[in-house]
Amino acid sequence: MEVTASYLGGTKFEAEARGHRLICDQPATNGGWDEGMSPPELLLASLATCAGYYAAQYLAARHLPTGDLRVKVTAEKATQPARLGSFEIDVTTPELDERHQAGLYRAVKQCLIHNTLLTAPMIGIHLHAPELAHA
Repeated sequence: MEVTASYLGGTKFEAEARGHRLICDQPATNGGWDEGMSPPELLLASLATCAGYYAAQYLAARHLPTGDLRVKVTAEKATQPARLGSFEIDVTTPELDERHQAGLYRAVKQCLIHNTLLTAPMIGIHLHAPELAHA
């Protein structure tokens, strides 16, 4: 899995994966042009769509309605270090009996992004910059 972000100026980047592109920017209140979601919003979108995918798969496999499926993710900021410190995933579905509510809950908990956030991954940082020529 790979995504490449290219700088477009100001606070704006274009992210590309598998030929798909999206713009990431900061809101005007943070010095941006507000032409795309901010990086934290993209993270929330990733969590929401991943949880939604697992919910939709559960519902579809049981021939339950998926038409009103919605997932909202909210987060609270934390400090030292700056990060998103807590997330809430709210899943809205058509009416479900208790058994399917429990099953849907278990399915959403299997979301790849959810599990990634629960268990901190290793993150390597590699800088690639040519050395300045000495005069």
